[in-house]
Parts: sequence; C-alpha cells; structure tokens
Amino acid sequence: MMSTAQVLVLGGVMLVGSMSPGPDFVIVTRNAAVSGRRVGVASAVGIALGVFVWSMVTAVGIAGVLAASAVTFTVLKLIGAGYLAVLGLRALLAARRGNYPVETPELKSRGTAHAFRQGLLCNLLNPKVAVFFIALLPQFLPAEPSTLDTLEAGIVTATVCLAWFSLLAVGVGALRHVLDRRSVRRAIDATMGTFMVALGIRIAVQSN
Repeated sequence: MMSTAQVLVLGGVMLVGSMSPGPDFVIVTRNAAVSGRRVGVASAVGIALGVFVWSMVTAVGIAGVLAASAVTFTVLKLIGAGYLAVLGLRALLAARRGNYPVETPELKSRGTAHAFRQGLLCNLLNPKVAVFFIALLPQFLPAEPSTLDTLEAGIVTATVCLAWFSLLAVGVGALRHVLDRRSVRRAIDATMGTFMVALGIRIAVQSN
C-alpha cells in the first residue's frame, strides 16, 4: 500500500493535472453553465470514471502499449478530436437556433445521463491522458503492482479528479440564475462551441 506521503503527492499532482485547461474542463464548465450543477457533476462523474479506467489500464501495461504504437495513438487521437469537434458544433448550432426547451424532469434525467457519457468519452478518447498516467503512476507503484496497489492508485486519482470537477460544476452552477438567460446561454454555447472545435482541431494536428 502507498504511504500517506505518497497518497498526498499523487493526489496533488493529479489535482494540478485536472485543473489544467483541456477538454474535461470545457465539458464540465459548459454543461454546468448551460444545464446547471447537477448536469455538470454528472460530467465530473463520467470524467472520474474515465480517469479510474486509465489508471487501471496503465497499471497493467495496456496504456504503455497504446502510447508505443504510433498508429493506435494517432487513431485514438483523431477519434477524440473528432468527438470534441462534434460536441463543439452542436453547441454552435444550439447558439444559432437559440431555442432552448423548458427543462422537464424527463429532460433533466436524460441530460444527466448524456452529460455523464460526454464526460466519460471525452476522457477515454484523449490519448494524452494515457501519456500522463504512464509518466505519473510508475513513480507510485512497485515494479509488479498487486491488485490492491492498482485499486488504491485508481481510487486516489479518480477521487481527486471527481472532487475538483464537482467543485467546478457547483461553482459554475451557482451562477445559473444569471447564466440561464437566453442571450447568455447563446453566448456560452457560442464561446464554448468555438473553443471545443478549436481544441479538437489542435489535438488532431498536434504531433504525437
């Protein structure tokens, strides 16, 4: 098992990595701003699950194989970039139409599930996350980690990630009474949509 010092250091590094602006940050901010903190937290849960999965596959060596294969890495990178660009285009279309339906309980439930999937896929389709964990986890795991070692690292990283993005969602969602205005929502969708498309293009054209 990791020592308390190792847990704190791993958690601190994971927190800094989570706070860095990127696809996950954009997804949570956009969903919380447009649909409220509940939907934003759902995105955070999806991202945290993605982080846990990446921790597991890194510990067993799958992520290393992925990073070592230029073709596989590029394919996953392009899929992730395309997914992010599609989300951005949808936001831009929503901003252009400006026709936001009244949220019923059914729509809220569907929106929460959709936000969870967005967070999960956005994280899993980002090969940069694999590279991050390949560089990070070996410093905290033994050469041949046990199942307990692997689970402990996964729980620490996922918990820190969930805490940060949930806090972000709650903070942005607290401004919902201001952000819920139609003109403001269109501006948010236009800004976030443009940023997501640009980020998707940047990820696609970046060298491995």
